[in-house]
Amino acid sequence: MKTIAVIPARMGSTRFPGKPIAQLLGRPMLEHVYKRVALSQALDATYIATCDEEIRLTAENFGANVIMTADTHERASDRVAEAIADIDAELIVMVQGDEPMTHPGMIDAAVAPFQHDPQLNCVNLVRKIDNEADFLDTNTIKVVMNQQGDAIYMSRQPIPTLSKSGFSQTTAYKQVCIIPFRRTMLLEYTHLPPTPLEQLESVDMLRLLEHGYRVKMVNTAFNTQAVDTEADLTRVAKLMETDPLLTDY
Repeated sequence: MKTIAVIPARMGSTRFPGKPIAQLLGRPMLEHVYKRVALSQALDATYIATCDEEIRLTAENFGANVIMTADTHERASDRVAEAIADIDAELIVMVQGDEPMTHPGMIDAAVAPFQHDPQLNCVNLVRKIDNEADFLDTNTIKVVMNQQGDAIYMSRQPIPTLSKSGFSQTTAYKQVCIIPFRRTMLLEYTHLPPTPLEQLESVDMLRLLEHGYRVKMVNTAFNTQAVDTEADLTRVAKLMETDPLLTDY
């Protein structure tokens, strides 16, 4: 099945304005995301979706395919849905533009379940949280799942509770923002009314969960760090200094 990736990006981040084009190891952060995603053998094409001319110019300078979208979207998923309206693809992988440590193997793992389950419409990657600071950080989206590995809820608050045990005795997971949608699901998503918890938590996937849709979570072995603040950018720069993938792009 034809599979593409779309990376939504905008300049107006409230926590870190201009984040996509911030310099990371001598390149715009968005360039790392785009080129690492494009290394995936599971993809037929990779695009950047943006409403900002500055991002378009920066992205085209490093060779990216860019689709311009409206500047009214509050959710990245809605931006991606607009971007793919005229693109023929069955699977659309949304990769957030603040995930510069993305590994192409993560894309491959996220789309693999669609080959075996024709009823599957949306997948998210997930990883165990390995330190309490990330667990308490509201920029980290925590996930609780059922016994089948489907999402029950996502929150910026620390869930599950530590009231009966300390962090070291608790298994907690974070959402990793690599999210494949079947095309029909993404187009349906953008026509669903926004939901109260989605708006309260500012988490895209809650729109699906609140409307009763299934979101399958797939564990990733890759340890990544999203960039939500300038402090995160410094942290990621140190983590990526010796990343062997840098020599591939």
